[in-house]
Amino acid sequence: MRNRLAAILMAVLLLVYLVLVTQRAIMLIATGEGIAIAMGIALLVLPFIAAWAIGRELLFGARTERLVRQLEAEGNLPVEDLPTRASGRPFREAADEQFPQYRAEVEASPESWRAWFRLGLAYDASGDRRRAREALREAIRLERAETKGARPAD
Repeated sequence: MRNRLAAILMAVLLLVYLVLVTQRAIMLIATGEGIAIAMGIALLVLPFIAAWAIGRELLFGARTERLVRQLEAEGNLPVEDLPTRASGRPFREAADEQFPQYRAEVEASPESWRAWFRLGLAYDASGDRRRAREALREAIRLERAETKGARPAD
């Protein structure tokens, strides 16, 4: 819940920033000077790229949260019994010991979004955030394809 509030706060701050920067950009463009116009255009474009990136992250978070709730309802979330540091992060060595189990599950069922999601959680516990995000994105893609295929044709 704390992470969600932090994400919402960041989105609101970005919105305020976009409004203020847009005002400054319009003022720069209105000067009619070449350098000022170029700076004004950059001020208009760059914040929207940042907004797109943040929106993408918020969407990723919402989708992974939905899959967590679904796995939890099914009773398919991995049991979190790893020893942890004071920060709450598991010890990498303990997480690495469980990792082969989740990798084998994906190799046995490469079209299972549930297996990919659990693999993503294992990567995260092992400290490999890049691979964790890749596995979670694959889980989201497979779940969306599964849901789309399950809908009746109109």
